[in-house]
Amino acid sequence: MKERTRFAPSPTGLLHIGGVRTALYAYFLAKQSGGDFLLRIEDTDQARSVENGVENIIDTLHRLGLDPDEGVYRQGSSLSERGDFGPYVQSKRLTIYAKYAQQLIADGHAYRCFCDRDRLDAMRKEQQANKEQPKYDRHCLHASDAEIEQHLKVNTPHVIRLHVPEGKTVIHDIIRGDVTFDHKEIDDQVLLKTDGFPTYHLAVVVDDHLMEITTVIRGEEWLSSTPKHLMLYTMLGWEAPRFAHVPLLLNADRSKLSKRQGDVGAEQYLEKGYLAETLVNFIATLGFNPTGDREIYSLKELIDSFDLKKVNKGGAVVNFEKLDWMNKQYLQQMSGEGLAAHLQDFGLVLEPQQYRFAEIEKTRAVTLVDLVERVRDLLLPPDYEAALLVWKDSDAQDATEMLKAAIGYVRSYGDVHILSEFELSMKEWIKAQDLQTGAILWPMRIALSGNKVSPSPFELVYALGAEESLRRMEMAIVLLQGSR
Repeated sequence: MKERTRFAPSPTGLLHIGGVRTALYAYFLAKQSGGDFLLRIEDTDQARSVENGVENIIDTLHRLGLDPDEGVYRQGSSLSERGDFGPYVQSKRLTIYAKYAQQLIADGHAYRCFCDRDRLDAMRKEQQANKEQPKYDRHCLHASDAEIEQHLKVNTPHVIRLHVPEGKTVIHDIIRGDVTFDHKEIDDQVLLKTDGFPTYHLAVVVDDHLMEITTVIRGEEWLSSTPKHLMLYTMLGWEAPRFAHVPLLLNADRSKLSKRQGDVGAEQYLEKGYLAETLVNFIATLGFNPTGDREIYSLKELIDSFDLKKVNKGGAVVNFEKLDWMNKQYLQQMSGEGLAAHLQDFGLVLEPQQYRFAEIEKTRAVTLVDLVERVRDLLLPPDYEAALLVWKDSDAQDATEMLKAAIGYVRSYGDVHILSEFELSMKEWIKAQDLQTGAILWPMRIALSGNKVSPSPFELVYALGAEESLRRMEMAIVLLQGSR
């Protein structure tokens, strides 16, 4: 069966990595079956929507390679009930929700509630005082037709509530198995608010049906709401989709991963210089591992091996040290040219002859931002004190002699084409000359990089080229001579 799945975020800020995981699972399931992955914007809570929230969601999904098959803005698009030709944005579909709310009233599955805030607050306080479960007391369920007509005539503000029937609902959750809910514990949920906007419960059912969603993948916090949704499917005469409720993402202390305890937006990690491929791999395997014998998977491998039944039921702890390790693995697999393309996004443009700088630093960098800083340091003329060139107990004269010897060798060798061959050749030369390895390589390292901690002198000559390497070592000799 070709799956139609959806990702339905609210435009309330940065896209949480927990939301990205939900999107990934929906994307994997759709692509695995040759089906469609849809984007829907759930913006019925207008007070929480932020400027450019929708654009941020679409951009972040695009950067992660998760472009939806339906549901993004298109020039000149128009909205149909199913939404085929335009964006699935709930605030643009209010007449559709109102239509089905009226149908539920007509069929006796919902009712108008005219209770004001004061009455509802008093009711809740009394229930709390009596240690009762806070629930609407169905005061308006028994209103007569005449009472309802009078309220409507004078435009009394009201909501539309679900009339929860007696009985039990069993949810056949793909991840969690069967979960049973007694209707005695379920409130008569508001479906349509006084402002004409639907609550999540009505909108999600209507939209998922009209968009022909086959499997709903969402966070476990919505599990307790699912009985209400299944009731609505039955009341409206529709076939319900399958459901899978994924567990929460947790901090190391097992608390819920939240903005209060650090960065949780996918965009934040992209801006820090984590590769999109890394984020996809890392987030997708939080609570799910296709084979269990490795950590690195391509997008195709994740799609081909995805199985909702293998998703852990318990919350997944987010280990950001593992994210760092994983990003290093991806960086090390990339060519200098590939790295240069990414570095350009962070303001560093390299010429082809400079790609080697990215190659030699990629094993030490954690993120692209880190790599940019390291490469920039190597591109700049080194700035250091002459004393730094002196190896251990030697002196400036010794350092000068060692640099002269190194200059002679590099000049005779010329530009390095294969790093491993150059390194082996120079080490053999050092041994043949009966020189101390550190005595010659230390001043070379400082002369070429200006830093105690840097790539090896062999890597530096490989990246800088013979001409620039010779120039830097000759400048070091001049600096040593001036220090005497």
